[in-house]
Amino acid sequence: MKRKIFVSMIIALFTCATMFAAGTQEQSKNLSKVTVQIEGSAVPYYAPIFVAIENGFFSEEGLEVDYMFGNAADITKNVAVGNVEFGFPNGEPVITARSQGIPVKVVHSTLQHSLGATIFLKNRGINSPKDLRGKTVAITSLGSPNYVQLQALLKKNGMDLDDIKIEVIGTEAIVPALVNGRVDAICFSMLRTFELKSQGVDVGEFRSDEFMPSFGNVVVVGENYLKKNEQQVIAFKNALDKSMTYLSNKEHLKETIPTIIQKYTPTYVGKEDYMTGIIGTVYADYLWVGQDVEMNGFGYSNVDKWQSTIDKMYEYNLLERRVDASTLVWNN
Repeated sequence: MKRKIFVSMIIALFTCATMFAAGTQEQSKNLSKVTVQIEGSAVPYYAPIFVAIENGFFSEEGLEVDYMFGNAADITKNVAVGNVEFGFPNGEPVITARSQGIPVKVVHSTLQHSLGATIFLKNRGINSPKDLRGKTVAITSLGSPNYVQLQALLKKNGMDLDDIKIEVIGTEAIVPALVNGRVDAICFSMLRTFELKSQGVDVGEFRSDEFMPSFGNVVVVGENYLKKNEQQVIAFKNALDKSMTYLSNKEHLKETIPTIIQKYTPTYVGKEDYMTGIIGTVYADYLWVGQDVEMNGFGYSNVDKWQSTIDKMYEYNLLERRVDASTLVWNN
């Protein structure tokens, strides 16, 4: 009798397991498979996408999302011709692509602010932008967005490039040049401000977004894809919003980042506390939020702000032609 009961239990368990596996496979079959191409390489700053995959936020919205990496120019072209469904580049290259006639649309302004900043050593007597007069400021290239941001900062404060000394220093050497005192300031990413402060270097910053509004990473799609797959675009946005909401909770952030690093960005193992701090302080508390987000939710695209960025880029000869922001951004 006992043997019969035991055998029956095994059969029941096997049946349940088979049904669960079949249900899982059926659910997977019902998901729409899409790919997002991310600008750069595997870093924890893309946590909203990784968490949306890991926590099932995409699958809840009916999507099975794969990801790959690339440069911004390739991303805008790939979404335009349908090689990938979604892209995640910085905002400026998207504007450039649109000015060149590439049919790309911004559907989620994920980073509401630019990452650009003029970072300076506090012991060089710099307290306001006007104190940059006569100082040595480094940029990575004469064609970089940071170079334009520097010009806009100077112009707003009654100066131009003749009032400072410019040095062009490569990406790998520009931060050491500041730390070693070779230059007084650098135009680079505000992430380095957080990094340097954590290392005990006394620096300050003038955030570029305060005088030249712009955007960091944004979600883009091709115009044709948007026309034919609007519901998938909405689903992608909804999942990303869920992920950002989840990560905005500091306890969730602290619990989640170690897993994300281990599985998606293993080169950052050992830097879990640092990355949790920077994503919480710089991203969740600043880059993801703002007045537009408070009123309309994560990822809202303010057409006027996008137009302001476009006009500035055109003013500094970064665009072949002026773009109408209302044709570039899409809010559902």
